[in-house]
Amino acid sequence: MRASDVAGSAGKAALRLAGAFVIGAIPMANIVARRAAGRDLRFTGQGKVSSSAVYRVAGGPAFAASCTLDVAKGMLAVSLADRRQPGLVAAAAGLAVAGHNWSPFLRGAGGRGVLPGLGALLVTAPAGGALLVGGLALGWAADNTGLGCFAAQFLLVPELAWMKGRDGAALGSALVVPMLVKRVLGDSAPARSRPVRVYLTRALYDRDQPARKTRT
Repeated sequence: MRASDVAGSAGKAALRLAGAFVIGAIPMANIVARRAAGRDLRFTGQGKVSSSAVYRVAGGPAFAASCTLDVAKGMLAVSLADRRQPGLVAAAAGLAVAGHNWSPFLRGAGGRGVLPGLGALLVTAPAGGALLVGGLALGWAADNTGLGCFAAQFLLVPELAWMKGRDGAALGSALVVPMLVKRVLGDSAPARSRPVRVYLTRALYDRDQPARKTRT
């Protein structure tokens, strides 16, 4: 292959990855919340730009629309990558989640990446998507969606590695790492007292303190 062909392929791959990040970064939940209730989710409640926050401010129909659009973002982002290049697909999935979590359109604010990650998995590894949905459902039933989601994320990489080998492990890692990093970092720095405990609580429950009710 000529050097010009290699450069051209690399350029196309870079554009597709940039496109995946931009698609992920489109703040669908905030757009829906503004349209339906005139609210900016960055300044509402815990500051999470997520579909659950849309539900709190705008109700069920807006929540359903936000969920659908965020899942579609992940599906579209990985569809930009060549399925014959698993590494490129994994990178596109991870960048879509990262864009969602730290959207430049919201000056770095964002959600937790679960719904775009689910969309990416529906295209590339439906069993992984089923694991995420199952974790959310069990967490909701137990009144602790944060913990249920953490359990699903913890199991996602080994499940995909078992199913698809190294390519599956790469895909799972690309999705889980930005999800967990965002959970731990949260939307603000923890209080100076017991920061390690706060970070651990965020990782498990996606909030600074465990609460009796986390269903959203």
